[in-house]
Amino acid sequence: MPEKTKIVAQGAEAIIELKDNLIIKNRIPKSYRLKELDEKIRKQRTKAEKKLLEKACKIINAPNPFPLEEFDKIKMPFIEGKKLSEILDSFTLKKQKEICKKVGEEISKLHNADIIHGDLTTSNMILNDDKIFFIDFGLGYISPKVEDKAVDLHLLKQALEAKHFKNWEILFNEIKEGYENYKESKKILERLKTVEKRGRYKD
Repeated sequence: MPEKTKIVAQGAEAIIELKDNLIIKNRIPKSYRLKELDEKIRKQRTKAEKKLLEKACKIINAPNPFPLEEFDKIKMPFIEGKKLSEILDSFTLKKQKEICKKVGEEISKLHNADIIHGDLTTSNMILNDDKIFFIDFGLGYISPKVEDKAVDLHLLKQALEAKHFKNWEILFNEIKEGYENYKESKKILERLKTVEKRGRYKD
């Protein structure tokens, strides 16, 4: 008997469903756009995200999508585990530091391949045993730019500060340490300081 479809997440751009141990990401139609234009945009974004996932899963732990059956749906294997956002704070500080160093190492691999995740938060990371899986590349893109990579890290820093405020500075330092595996890390981390200053002036 087939499993009942369960909605696991819903945002402005997509509904994420779980069915038969598969994750199905459905891009939501936008009624304010012309139907033909809306379909074209959803098709482009779905294809781009699938391509990015295919590239990422060869480098780090990320879901490997199945071939597209519908223009606005991505199917991928369900990843067992818990979102890092939900469980990181429950570990000892030593364990949190180990996890965050690993996160930094994984991000360095993505950036080395010029993959910008676009939404680096602990909600988009799943811990399965000692493996960290990165999910939701919906805002991701390819870019060799130092600025784009620095902004990617800045988003994660903000997410840590908001969600894991107790130890966020220690944890972000571990992420930076892990990230230093990347050959261009010095340039990126220098640019990160500039991005942070800009953020402070906006506030």
